[in-house]
Amino acid sequence: MKTLKEDGVLDSFTQYQAETASVKDLSIVHCPNYINSVNEGVLSANALRTLGLEWSDALRNRSFLAPAGTLATAHLALANGLACHAAGGTHHAHYDYGAGYCVFNDLAYAARRLVREGIVEQVLIIDCDVHQGDGTARILACDDQIFTCSLHCRSNYPARRAESDLDVEIDRGTGDEGYLATLEETLSVLTKRYLKPDLVLYDAGVDVHINDGLGQLSLTNSGIRARDEMVIRHFRQQDCAVATVIGGGYGDDINEVALRHSLVFRAALSVATE
Repeated sequence: MKTLKEDGVLDSFTQYQAETASVKDLSIVHCPNYINSVNEGVLSANALRTLGLEWSDALRNRSFLAPAGTLATAHLALANGLACHAAGGTHHAHYDYGAGYCVFNDLAYAARRLVREGIVEQVLIIDCDVHQGDGTARILACDDQIFTCSLHCRSNYPARRAESDLDVEIDRGTGDEGYLATLEETLSVLTKRYLKPDLVLYDAGVDVHINDGLGQLSLTNSGIRARDEMVIRHFRQQDCAVATVIGGGYGDDINEVALRHSLVFRAALSVATE
């Protein structure tokens, strides 16, 4: 499969560059002291060990840019019905610390900011990363206008699970057919339980892949593409705005992982042109 640029997929998207989030912006979901530690590059060795990343200026810059990108994607989705972000999905970031390669929680930030500014009344976060969105669930535990749903592998990181508004645990080794059946059932439950959100933030994690270094599920590229189309189509048919972000994906072959991340863009284009 060619890259998005090589096969012309990006030509079908209007491309935008987000501004960088500020310390004040991110303080609606994170501890100011923690944000300042990232901004000033003074995270402790223990904090970096929990985060799982080495410090660099590039990490700091990306950490402040990606949440702003998710917010911008949400705004574009509300204006146009559907928009995709080429970053985000940092759902293991907690109020006062980062974890699992996630510095700031872009999903919690975008959802809470839109609600507080009165731009939306109800947001649904549906997280299909192989790992539970524990940071998102804990940060937003008291936000009644934001519903968190996480579909993840039953036996995987993190060891200490949070409580999302809806958690769906999937057995290790489940492949395309079983996963898609569970997803379809979950979407039906959400429709009955959570009516019609103004915005859906969709974490299209690709660490559910059979070859992923950290995943425990066994989806193929075709299965991931079908998953993404199912989620996007379900909510667009209900006239809900959908903003997608890319989630975890791990492997030695960067091009192969990038290909997996491209699938949600292809799925979005497919649904948008139906």
